[in-house]
Amino acid sequence: MKIKDVRLFDRSLETIQWFVFLLASAVALPIVIGSIFELDFNEVAGLMQRTFFVVGAASFLQGMFGHRLPIMEGPAGLWISIFAVMAYTGAQSGDSYIETLQVLEATMIWTGIFLLMFGVFRLSHRVLYVFTPLVTGAFLFLLTIQLSGTFLEGMIGIQQSSDVIDPMEASVAFLTLLLVIGLSIIGKGWLKSFAVLIGIVVGWVLYVLLLDKGKTTSPQIDAFAMPELFAWGTPDFTWGALPLGFITAVILLSNLVASVIAVSHTISGKPDFTYDQINRGSGFLGLNHGISALFSSIANVSLASSSGFMQLTGQKGKSPFLFASLLLVVFSFFPPLVGFISGIPAPVANAALLATFVQLMGLGLSNIASETLDERRLTILGISFLLGIGLMFLPPEVFQGVPGLLQNLLSNGLLVGTVLVIVLEQVWQESNKSS
Repeated sequence: MKIKDVRLFDRSLETIQWFVFLLASAVALPIVIGSIFELDFNEVAGLMQRTFFVVGAASFLQGMFGHRLPIMEGPAGLWISIFAVMAYTGAQSGDSYIETLQVLEATMIWTGIFLLMFGVFRLSHRVLYVFTPLVTGAFLFLLTIQLSGTFLEGMIGIQQSSDVIDPMEASVAFLTLLLVIGLSIIGKGWLKSFAVLIGIVVGWVLYVLLLDKGKTTSPQIDAFAMPELFAWGTPDFTWGALPLGFITAVILLSNLVASVIAVSHTISGKPDFTYDQINRGSGFLGLNHGISALFSSIANVSLASSSGFMQLTGQKGKSPFLFASLLLVVFSFFPPLVGFISGIPAPVANAALLATFVQLMGLGLSNIASETLDERRLTILGISFLLGIGLMFLPPEVFQGVPGLLQNLLSNGLLVGTVLVIVLEQVWQESNKSS
């Protein structure tokens, strides 16, 4: 009986830690979108509630019926880039922010339709041959590079109204980062297993003691509320959203495959998945895009950082992940709870996420190094990394004279770098075979 009690206690803590990871991965980006589109406090709070609901529902659907792996579905860099670029291009065209958000709803729906078709007609697995260890490793490496800047900005306190580093916030964030990484390396037993949870709790307490000062006030909100449908208005199906939706869907297949490979490698010690998993994953990824548009949220993608979380904590079971996903859905119906759990300080949340990306970058480098790095592979990586990472440093306005569709593509260094690795490896390989 005591053994069962211990197992139940451990499973409960694993569920809570997954819940905190889901929360930390979802809490920052609605604030970023709110800043980009100049949303007021109530609009950001509504977006936060809808984001939690969609993240929980999408993660559960994928884990239960899609690829059936413990991979979080959450807002990530690719869609954040699309939102940011379309906000800029829409303003240049004279569109209001709300009109741009309605176009984005339509873009998410188009993307979802294409992903659903790829899965239903069993087309998704047919692109697997291009996802060699070099491509998968390069994607994971570029992904960590792209998001590391966002996490670091959040850690040092320059994501909010100030563009100046806050020394106290940065200190708390780096202490959290060191605690999570330290526990994952030298910790034993439950200290290692719950490194992320312990790090966030300790960081949150330190932040409240040193920085909060008790000045924060909570507005009056309803005790219970359903997430609002089409909060940004009816989707605007412009022709420009159609090709962008298709291209985004194709790129998201690489994200899906990389995430499945990374997590299955973490669980089994090697990439272990089937064609059916990829096709089901694509179909449910499309369905989840439709849910994101329906609830006016940021489109969710399969987050490869789930692999980093699992490596960091040693948690490989699926049931705590599913329970945590459902728990997030339930919490989203209670705005006071949403307000409380979204109160994780941005520096602490970003520090915990950056710690999981350390493991993810290591996995990417391992994939790259799993094959001999001859002149061909090094040249492909060099070209792709230089151009892809270089584009990440350019502001969206430099593409002002380029057509809108190309602006959305060229401004995304992750997309460009990944496509370059795929194309160069295939072309170079074919030319060698023919010679």
